[in-house]
Parts: sequence; C-alpha cells; structure tokens
Amino acid sequence: MADENFAHPRLAAALYDPLDPDRGDLEPYVRLAEEFGARRVLDIGCGTGVFALLLADRGIEVVGVDPDRASLDVARAKPGGDRVRWIHGDAAALPPLRVDLVTLTANAAQEIVDPGDWETTLRGAHEALRPGGQLVFETRDPARRAWETWNRESSQRVTEIPDVGPVETWVEVTGIVGPLVSFRWTYVFRCDGQVLTSDSTLRFRERQEAEADLTAQGFVVREVRGAPDRPGRELVLIARRPGPAARRR
Repeated sequence: MADENFAHPRLAAALYDPLDPDRGDLEPYVRLAEEFGARRVLDIGCGTGVFALLLADRGIEVVGVDPDRASLDVARAKPGGDRVRWIHGDAAALPPLRVDLVTLTANAAQEIVDPGDWETTLRGAHEALRPGGQLVFETRDPARRAWETWNRESSQRVTEIPDVGPVETWVEVTGIVGPLVSFRWTYVFRCDGQVLTSDSTLRFRERQEAEADLTAQGFVVREVRGAPDRPGRELVLIARRPGPAARRR
C-alpha cells in the first residue's frame, strides 16, 4: 500500500529527506547486514533509497522495491543511484532473486495493513531469500501507544528547507480501529501558500501476531531485539528461511 507521504512529487522530492535528516535508525540495519555477511540485499519499501544507498556504498548488491514512483524517481537521481536496482511495485511482483537479507526499515512493515497483503509480502520475501537467508523488520510496540502524541500541539514545527523555504508541518490522528491507526500530515509551504495533506494508516502488530505470521510463511524466528534508537518502544524481528547458511566470503 502506497503511503501518500512518498507518492506526491513535491512531498517526495522536496520534503521527505530534509524533514527527517537524522537517519541513525538505519545504522543498526547496516550492522546487521555486516553481521550476517550479506552480499545481496532486498530492501522492501525502500522509499527514497537512503538505506539502499548506504548498503551500495559498502559494495553490497541491492534491489530496492517500492510502490511509489515519485520516491523511486528521487532515489534514482541521488549520487550512486545507478548502483541499485530499483523496482516499482511490491513483493508480489518481484523477479527471481536469491538474496542473503531482506529488510523492511522504518515504518515499512506497519504500512502494510491488509493481512492478505502482509502475507503476500512475507511470502515474496521468503521466495527471494536463499536458504539460510535472513529477514529483518521493525514494528512499534502497541503497548507504548505511540499515537497518543500524534497531535498538532506536540508535533507542529516549522522547518527551513533548502531551495523551498519554511515549511510548517503537523500530524493528527484521524481514526483508530482495532490495530489500525490512521493519521494525517499537513504541510504548509509558506513560500507560496500551498497546503498539502497526506493520509496514512499503520498496523500495530503484537509481537505474538508478528511471530505467528512469520511462522505461517515458513520462517524460523531467530530473535526479537529492541530497536537501539527507540529502546522499549519498538521491536526488531529477525527471522530465517530454513536451510544451510552460506559460507562467509
């Protein structure tokens, strides 16, 4: 499911990276790739390509897939973008692959809210992995109720964007139905007065649900870690496709 934060050309090209410049959350994933000796990685929900390019800079062969064409256009245009294979689509339409590691960083796993789509994503990841390969993704712990701070009072800010000028932003929850939390980002471009909004929904999966979903698609859950950048607030699940591990090269 496409997230409108990435789909609108002005939001993807002008705002997404500048509004979130500190991507320290990706460093643990880089270390995991090194820990696993991964030489081929599939990044599902790659967005504007920040993580994929971090890996490519380290000589890793990367395939980045995302349903939002505007985000992929931004990714392709970045320095080193020609070193990554970019695919417009989702895990249901991947070409034949044999990768060592599959990742869904940031909110990518939670953005897949439909159970059928999530099942298809896990199946696609399983098929893309070599036997012994690893799948890693993160999810917010529902018990921490992160959405309670998603309101205008707590989130409103003005950011100076290069070549754009000041942009005012805030987020507000628009609905909660079971594990689904919907919210709207508002962007006010003060340079020309344009106002854009972006509606999104995240699925907050309990740990037991996420582990059961992995097991149902043939994965073995190896470990559940806390996210180093958000201790106590997020879970990082590491699962393996059964089979012999490849030798390190």
